[in-house]
Amino acid sequence: MALLADRFGRTFPYLRLSVIEACNFRCSYCLPDGYLGAKQRPAPLSREEIARLLRGFAQVGLRKLRITGGEPSLRRDLPEIIASAAAVGGIETIALTTNGTQLDKRVQRWREAGLTHLNVSVDALDRERFRAITGHDRLPEILRGLDLAHGLGFGAIKLNAVLLKGLNDDQLPAWRDYLRDHPVSVRFIELMRTGDNAAYFERHHLRASALEEQLLADGWRLQPRPGDAGPAREYAHPAFAGRIGIIAPYSKDFCAGCNRLRVTHTGDLRLCLFGNVGIPLRPWLQDDADRDRLAAALQSQLGLKAIGHQLHAGETGLTPNLSTIGG
Repeated sequence: MALLADRFGRTFPYLRLSVIEACNFRCSYCLPDGYLGAKQRPAPLSREEIARLLRGFAQVGLRKLRITGGEPSLRRDLPEIIASAAAVGGIETIALTTNGTQLDKRVQRWREAGLTHLNVSVDALDRERFRAITGHDRLPEILRGLDLAHGLGFGAIKLNAVLLKGLNDDQLPAWRDYLRDHPVSVRFIELMRTGDNAAYFERHHLRASALEEQLLADGWRLQPRPGDAGPAREYAHPAFAGRIGIIAPYSKDFCAGCNRLRVTHTGDLRLCLFGNVGIPLRPWLQDDADRDRLAAALQSQLGLKAIGHQLHAGETGLTPNLSTIGG
């Protein structure tokens, strides 16, 4: 099997696939006015198109799939999408990133369909702080859903929190209390500049290195990273069942270990979260006979992938907000 590789020697066994642009939250760092919809845009990929896409990626080495949005649980056929991914040979991990509002109703069905890993966005453990950031007072039901998910045998359950100065940067004590007895990884994600959040970024951006310094001072220790690990630097402490991960996109050499590609809900390949080019793959998703041509197109596009993003220069590429591509 010829693995997807770029001119810098990086290989790409990991795909983040958005299945819907819509989201039912109003997170201040992403969609503060909520999802407003869009007229005259192409429909999201159908299940059949998604299945062809995944078979094409598997032909060139796909091993890990993450299903994202918007909010992917808004797709009524999400269990069928998961099941079709599970039927593709070679895909070892099927993960989902969700805001967790449907966990208590649907997580068991997702698990039965073949979901292996789960990421849930929880930006604060304080109910009022959570409401202020997300626009919704739904933290209790999300935590109930997480309790249910813990009994379903997932390979890993991780929680995501965007690190926001003045909004949740004082929440570390609450997270430590939670992690004392919960064997999950909480990943703090440094706020990223996108096309429409410049003023918000200036007010609320906090360097992830400040949190890492605090963790080290409190006895947490950086763990070795497996070769196929994602971007998080993970810290552990002997007194805690859970771990803390740090995703710091502005740190030195952040892109050196990039192993992922992205496809939007309408089928555009994105070589980088903040890239300037979106290559439509949909023409090769209409017939099973186009699989070889899809694989060839993917490999040819890797020659255009840059060594890293240009966030330090204020260039955010085609990403107006993270709901458009799933982060």
